[in-house]
Amino acid sequence: MSSTEVHTTPRWQSAALWIVKGLLAAIFFAAGGAKLYGVSMMVETFEHVGLGQGFRYVTGLLEVVGGIAILVSSVAAFGALLLSCIMVGAVVTHLVIGGSAVPAIVLLLLSATVAVAHRDQFGAVLAPNGSRA
Repeated sequence: MSSTEVHTTPRWQSAALWIVKGLLAAIFFAAGGAKLYGVSMMVETFEHVGLGQGFRYVTGLLEVVGGIAILVSSVAAFGALLLSCIMVGAVVTHLVIGGSAVPAIVLLLLSATVAVAHRDQFGAVLAPNGSRA
């Protein structure tokens, strides 16, 4: 593709990506909000994990920030990467302490899909001003 060609994404792919981003944002707003609000199930879960309630607040805040970031086109890749990292931790935690890791795996895959779809943002940060390494 030459530098003068314009790459266009099919409309259905763009719409599907926005639907995934919207669903992820809603899920992480709800989950992060529940952690920040102190819903008893979340308090008990973090007590069982043994990392303390401060970690619950940090996790909740990061989930809300990631949920907002994936809706902002200029930083969507970074929000998705943040959420992917959180979900890696969630998968490991579920595997270690028990319970189903399937929901966390699904959220990890969806977050990673958004990160890959916006991967050009990573290159823009790593090679500013159009320079390539």
